[in-house]
Amino acid sequence: MTDSQPESSSGSTTDVAADSSPDSITVYSDYVCPFCYLGRASLALYRETRTEPLAVDWHPFDLRAGKRGPDGEIDHDVDDGKGDDYYEQARENVERLRERYDVEMAQSLRRDVDSLPAQLVSLHVKRERLESWPALDDAIFDALWVAGRDIGDREVLVDVAGDVAGVPDDVVDTALNDADLRASLEELFDAARRQGITGVPTFASDDRAARGAVPPEQLRRLVDGE
Repeated sequence: MTDSQPESSSGSTTDVAADSSPDSITVYSDYVCPFCYLGRASLALYRETRTEPLAVDWHPFDLRAGKRGPDGEIDHDVDDGKGDDYYEQARENVERLRERYDVEMAQSLRRDVDSLPAQLVSLHVKRERLESWPALDDAIFDALWVAGRDIGDREVLVDVAGDVAGVPDDVVDTALNDADLRASLEELFDAARRQGITGVPTFASDDRAARGAVPPEQLRRLVDGE
């Protein structure tokens, strides 16, 4: 799902520069992408089939970049070239994959949510308290896609982060007010684009990548190089 590419459910495998090893995978993702949430379910199913551990590295991507103004606010009136037919097809794809991967979701799409605040909090915790980050990452995804909450809202993020062990009470305000952290996040967005990432989720291993909420068997082929 991306502002410049159709939301994909079947996925595709392409060559892309990625700093990965055969037993690791980089996942380019945005919390507001339903296919990223579904792709996580597929990745979990794949990891269950492995006898060896798989290292997973999260890399943020900004789906709302084309609609974000100089003040940082999302302008929903910006024409992204996507009409009703586009979003109806996306909903159908989400519902099909939701059933395939047996995933609970409160809604198929959320076009009104900006993930930037959540991504700032997530990056801060990943850098400062890595042991707490996986639980926070799960909690942010679940807040949006299971509970239907607006993860762009400060109060929601305070509530979500407060339920994660090891995350300090002031983490949300610390992250949202950190100009250097915001610059670092923007650099990560830019790095993803330089790597040739044009849509999410994208799963990268070695010099190969698969885009979309691809099935577990495709992730196995990606990582194993088959």
